[in-house]
Amino acid sequence: MTQYYDFVIIGAGIQGAGVAQAAAAAGYSVLVLERTAIAAATSSQSSKLIHGGLRYLETGQLRLVRESLRERTLLLKLAPELVKLVPFYLPVYRQSRRQGWQLRVGLSLYRILGGARFRTLRSSEWEQLDGLTTKNLVSVFRYFDGQTDDALLTQAVMRSAESLGAELKVPAEFVAAQLEADHCEVVYREGNDSAARQQTCRCAVLVNCAGPWANRLLEKVQPKQVPFAVDLVQGSHLWLNLVAPSGCYYLEAPSDGRGVFVLPWYGEMLLGTTETVHQGPPEQAHILPTETSYLLETLAYYFPQLGDVSEQQIKQAYCGLRVLPRNDGRPFRRSREVLIHGNRSRAPRMLSVMGGKLTTYRQTAQKVMRMLGPSLPAAQAQADTARLPLSLE
Repeated sequence: MTQYYDFVIIGAGIQGAGVAQAAAAAGYSVLVLERTAIAAATSSQSSKLIHGGLRYLETGQLRLVRESLRERTLLLKLAPELVKLVPFYLPVYRQSRRQGWQLRVGLSLYRILGGARFRTLRSSEWEQLDGLTTKNLVSVFRYFDGQTDDALLTQAVMRSAESLGAELKVPAEFVAAQLEADHCEVVYREGNDSAARQQTCRCAVLVNCAGPWANRLLEKVQPKQVPFAVDLVQGSHLWLNLVAPSGCYYLEAPSDGRGVFVLPWYGEMLLGTTETVHQGPPEQAHILPTETSYLLETLAYYFPQLGDVSEQQIKQAYCGLRVLPRNDGRPFRRSREVLIHGNRSRAPRMLSVMGGKLTTYRQTAQKVMRMLGPSLPAAQAQADTARLPLSLE
């Protein structure tokens, strides 16, 4: 007999885990298919921040910032082991492209939208800033935002979904789907060896949370689906075997004015990120030599006492792929809003969820639930994700 689920979700990154949790909490039966591991790709290769996105104010994304700050406040309550407030330092130099008054206005708006208070450090406090260069330094702002282990947070959300009855199969590879008027037929292969078995199930709705692989997944769906006009933009990071800074530094890259973070990470230093449009298959993404140079040059510019960082001090180099709407603008200027598309405008049988922020995974899941409501049977809710605690175990 063919197994039936209300939801079949492809991908166990943060978006897939979030949708699984929301669907199970709403009382639906859920199957999650993950090809490799929970948080195996972008969801473990981010900047590890739960934040409003101060820099998004520069591009007018006020709604996203407000939503992100609201979710940050909630996650600090729901996941105190996983999400911590940490100090952020924002230095301003004579040569900085963003002057002190501009940053003060931005931080004031950030606070109004739901962020924490900020203050300007006294010059006598600058010597406590981990060796930050004071040459031409005009002022330093301090505010607070959230930091997390993105992989552990994703795992915690998936555990919450499973505790509510969601079923996770890993490794399990999506093979094909047939969208019908009132259901979906899904074929998948469970296991990754010669004994892997091909199986079929039926569901009310199929949710494509394959991230950078979302368009590839669409090729396996009938009727034929139109691929989405998106770019894959890699954000590269360096985990350095250097003493962790006492807080997070939000720096303006001297070469192009982009924001670069210097962060504490498990007692060492994390440096990122970049915005490079990736060409080719998602699995071939890797940090480029130009990105390594870009990040290390920014670090040396602001922390000259560190000297030249050798390759032996690079503990790990990684890059996550953002899915952004395709246009001719620089990646920095593009919207960070999540992209959600259905196979039809009314009562969709399939939704594709692409991009979005780690911070707002829960709100993304709520949007998915609202869009799929007309396609789902009645169910009795058993929990509210805004009240479900998340823990390491």
